[in-house]
Amino acid sequence: MKTIRLTTAQAIIRFLQNQYVERDGKENPFFAGCWGIFGHGNVAGIGQALQQTPTFRYYQTRNEQAMVHASAAFAKMKNRLQTFACTTSIGPGATNMITAAAGATINRLPVLLLPGDIFARRNVAPVLQQLEAAYSQDISVNDCFKPISRYWDRINRPDQIITSLPEVMRVLTSQSDTGAVTLALPQDVQAEAYDYPPALFEKRSWFVSRPRADATLFQRAVDQIKASRKPLIIAGGGVIYSEATEALRLFAERTGIPVAETQAGKGVMPYDHSLALGAVGVTGTPGANIMMREADLIIGIGTRYSDFTTASKTAFQNPDVRFININVAEFDAFKHSALPLVADARVTLEDLSQALKGYDTGADYRGRAAKFNKEWDAEVSRIYGLEHSVPISQGEVIGVVNAASRAEDVVLCAAGSLPGDLHKLWRTRNPKGYHLEYGYSCMGYEIAGGLGAKMADPSREVYVMVGDGSYLMMSQEIVTAIQEKIKVIIILINNHGFASIGGLSNAVGSSGFGTHYKYRDEKTGQLSGDRIPVDFAMNARSLGARVIEASDLPSFTSALDAAKKESRTTVIAIETDREQRVGGYESWWDVAVAEVSEIESVRQARAAYEEALKKERYFL
Repeated sequence: MKTIRLTTAQAIIRFLQNQYVERDGKENPFFAGCWGIFGHGNVAGIGQALQQTPTFRYYQTRNEQAMVHASAAFAKMKNRLQTFACTTSIGPGATNMITAAAGATINRLPVLLLPGDIFARRNVAPVLQQLEAAYSQDISVNDCFKPISRYWDRINRPDQIITSLPEVMRVLTSQSDTGAVTLALPQDVQAEAYDYPPALFEKRSWFVSRPRADATLFQRAVDQIKASRKPLIIAGGGVIYSEATEALRLFAERTGIPVAETQAGKGVMPYDHSLALGAVGVTGTPGANIMMREADLIIGIGTRYSDFTTASKTAFQNPDVRFININVAEFDAFKHSALPLVADARVTLEDLSQALKGYDTGADYRGRAAKFNKEWDAEVSRIYGLEHSVPISQGEVIGVVNAASRAEDVVLCAAGSLPGDLHKLWRTRNPKGYHLEYGYSCMGYEIAGGLGAKMADPSREVYVMVGDGSYLMMSQEIVTAIQEKIKVIIILINNHGFASIGGLSNAVGSSGFGTHYKYRDEKTGQLSGDRIPVDFAMNARSLGARVIEASDLPSFTSALDAAKKESRTTVIAIETDREQRVGGYESWWDVAVAEVSEIESVRQARAAYEEALKKERYFL
């Protein structure tokens, strides 16, 4: 039998290059290339294979965590139909990916991780960066990836990839089981040659299906919707990944069922649609949270019901509330003891629209949703036009960016107080215009994620909004943007520390302890001295970015106009007032407060916490 003699690494890259994905008659390569940083654990293996395969593009990054963030952001923009591979050396290079890999899995985004590993043969052990264990020789730091990977394998022989790689693709292209996939590659095995069957490298297209719901359960769902008087749709990221936004809009218009949006689902409806209630849950709008509280039927579409969405299980207060969940993942479809429609969101909404002909919630219910929509838009306008003194408010910054952006442009963020404010305040006009990593809320995602989002669709302007805390954790990917001539606009908000947790600290009675960037006060021993003078503009300039400093609304507006005309990554640095916050609306989040304390403010917060706990519910 004819064979092809390749190293394990060469065979992996050749295989990946020939994997395609197909949905709705459209086909595209599944991998857009490979991110990587080389060390002794992969330079002679995957590195050499990439060197001789320039058609499978290699991208250099500055931090291993960042490459996975960029890949996840790219996959998110591509509706999970395309992604990257990520290769690292062994030891710290590999474990640097763990944080971002967890984020990819939690957010159900496909990313392939190819970390180098210790030698498969043991005569040279312990090798550099090897974790030794007295109870086993079959363990390395890459075992840490097991709980956060949707599929994990260690390749100890070159022939093992023949059966492993198809499983890798099965999981990565699954709409229900996707996430981070890890192939741990011992450095000696990467370089070993084997005679591979040519069929392994033939083009293969993985079909992404649109499964329909079970007929009996579907009819029961129709009956439940017809019997409801106060139904509400909670739309999650699955609506966008399924490309079901138009089907959802038509379904809402035909039935009169209002739509509330999770963080991942924001953008499924235009912000000014009369049935769009906007953000829901802890970071939600009054209308969404009030109608969720009163609803007798919740139709969850493509959502996993995080605690931010359910307000820590306090959101649904109607004693007779029932749930219908439409989700490709059986695990999520059964949550809250729902009637589970394990199915694709788009075809299910289209089928429901036909089955519910003649059903309507009525003019009064539609009118109430429209009233909430108008009232919230007025509140957004008030916050956008607050005319706060210098330093300006974060809400005003969001308003200026929103006004400067086009409908098809992207605002991107991940952690801190910005996600909550953006969820409430950003006026979405395009399903891909709002890009938040909030399943893991990972500080450091922002700039790397901005790269991935821009690479997925260069026609869109990408506005990365990042606080000083996240910026200091992972700003170095500005260098990658400059190297690859990728332009993003970074709005660097300086609020002198961790403003979000500062607010939470105040709420639990701890007065913002440990959340300010301040010198240590030698008298008290606490970090309560003068502010640390960090020159963010100079830092960003040193990394190669075009930098514009702004201090007030006029200068910030001018800075955005200038940034849009730039051809390279531009950073706009502006200070905001960390104490001028956007309020909470009809919601609560369970953050445990110390049960005993010497501090009176903590004792008061505990009393309020115990009262709020009474509203938490089980759904059995």
